[in-house]
Amino acid sequence: MSAPTPHPDYVSGDHKFADAQLLTDESGVSGIDRLRAIMHRLRAPGGCPWDAEQTHASLVSNLLEEAYEVVDTIQRDDIVHLREELGDLLLQVVFHSELAEEAGTFDFDQVAHEISDKLVRRHPHVFARAEANDSEAVLNQWDAIKREEKGHQKKPYLHGVGDGLPALMRAAKLQKKAAKVGFDWRDAAEVIDKIDEELDEVREHYGDDGSVADRAGLESEIGDLLFSVVNLARKEGLDPEVLMAAANEKFARRFDLMEGVLSEQEETLEEASLETMEAAWQFAKERA
Repeated sequence: MSAPTPHPDYVSGDHKFADAQLLTDESGVSGIDRLRAIMHRLRAPGGCPWDAEQTHASLVSNLLEEAYEVVDTIQRDDIVHLREELGDLLLQVVFHSELAEEAGTFDFDQVAHEISDKLVRRHPHVFARAEANDSEAVLNQWDAIKREEKGHQKKPYLHGVGDGLPALMRAAKLQKKAAKVGFDWRDAAEVIDKIDEELDEVREHYGDDGSVADRAGLESEIGDLLFSVVNLARKEGLDPEVLMAAANEKFARRFDLMEGVLSEQEETLEEASLETMEAAWQFAKERA
């Protein structure tokens, strides 16, 4: 698929739709066309200075933040706000496509067509004559087609797996991929034994006085411990990223309750002793 040439609008500053047409969803313009036109207007001369300054690189943190906010609404089963957060995420796709179209490299339609082609190509059991009667067969077929497309047969088996993902998610993805060729623990009990082993290796780096002689070694062992815990979650069919997010929320919720207990006792977090905070924490644990 060839790259588009820069659209004349980006040179002249003209716009496909008048501003009045973009102000309401009753304009008769489709939702996606309206969004793309608004994004174009924001970037065009006389538009928004902040939007005009953005680049692919400057928007990375926004993209990640919006993706995680979508995940958060799903985890909280907050359907009311899911639509809003999906819109924020869609904006990021439209924004990056707008930047690319300005540069003449690709546009939103090409993004949509490319993923459509990929879906058709990787679902031969739906659009062709291949067979895949269950989810496992579908995933194996998808993986085989993906490796063929990217030529992964000539590269290391784990080449590129999970690149760019948060560390917990990538750990699970690497482990899952390795498990497909039989490199895996037989059951969760073996993983728990491995966690115990890794925890002992962490302890070995601490002296009797609590000092650490080999800081680099300690870091490595803690990393191994975390990796093993991810393995246990994966082995039980759980998503470590989801588990960690839930643990974060639980901690924050209990900490807020603890702070409230201290406030009722006319103490602040800064003033309270560790013993007092621990007592308040135990009280909070019973309620959250």
